[in-house]
Amino acid sequence: MLDDLLVVGFDLETQTEVHIGERPVEQWRALGYGRRETLVCFYCWRGIDAPAGTKAPLLARGRIGGQVRPHFAHPAGTAPPGGHSRETVWHINAKHRLARWAGSLPNVTQVQLEQWTPDRDRRADVHVVLDDGACLALEAQRELITDELWQARHRDYAAAGVRDVWFMRPDTRIPHVLFAEGTPAWTLHHRDETAEARLGQPHERGPQWWTKDLRLFGPHHPPCAGDRVVCERLPLADLGLNAAGVTFPPALTERLAEQAARVRREADQARRQQEQAARRRHEAAARPARPWKPTPLPPARPTGPRPTNGKPVCEVCHRPLAEILVRYGRHILC
Repeated sequence: MLDDLLVVGFDLETQTEVHIGERPVEQWRALGYGRRETLVCFYCWRGIDAPAGTKAPLLARGRIGGQVRPHFAHPAGTAPPGGHSRETVWHINAKHRLARWAGSLPNVTQVQLEQWTPDRDRRADVHVVLDDGACLALEAQRELITDELWQARHRDYAAAGVRDVWFMRPDTRIPHVLFAEGTPAWTLHHRDETAEARLGQPHERGPQWWTKDLRLFGPHHPPCAGDRVVCERLPLADLGLNAAGVTFPPALTERLAEQAARVRREADQARRQQEQAARRRHEAAARPARPWKPTPLPPARPTGPRPTNGKPVCEVCHRPLAEILVRYGRHILC
């Protein structure tokens, strides 16, 4: 899988972790297998899937414009049996990618990998300090986490004054406990350097909906627990950081603001209609009742035929009667 390519190695000369994006591929090749061999596998050196201290020189692969992005690889026959765990590779790659991204942002003053909180309760995958003094913990989560474990981490970070920001491995189910706590969750894709946000779809509008949190009646971020969601996949380079976490690019921020403004207008209209209807009911109730008067009965009609121009007429249809029918007062068919 392209998300599991090795992009992190270990430089024996500097004794530091290195990312393939830090130098041109040709420079890494000069340090790798068959040449200086000071570039070794980070995982084998750290004792992941191999004895700690194992020196496995790496190859640097990839070319400009190639279909596969630059990466490190074990020479044939030097990788651990079965290779390195894809989950582990994704996690290490994610930490370095997030650190490089955070370090590129203009309002970030400090980025540290594997940094403990002051009370040493939690160790952030990537610890970030912003220029306003806010502290963030960027967490790369490679597998499903239980609600209890996540809540413990989240509360420990909060107690230390750190905002935790969660990036999940693709195809890893996101626990809705994050959304219940009002925390966004992102999915990090290495192969195209994107991150995927989840927006809650608008809630159904029930009675008096305009008196509730209007944010929920448009696309909202983060979603509520149990919401249907729509995903927005965005280039990592277009995202930013602030004290609340990850920030959207301006185009998406503007689109969400327009949708929220439309919801507010519709809520104002619904509120006005409800107030007008209530006012009409109140006015009708306050209007004094008219005194009751009996409805006068219409005057009784004469039972006999009424003359018209001196001529007898039918008491039913009031048309002239033939002389023979005058004694009956009506036409035969009436």
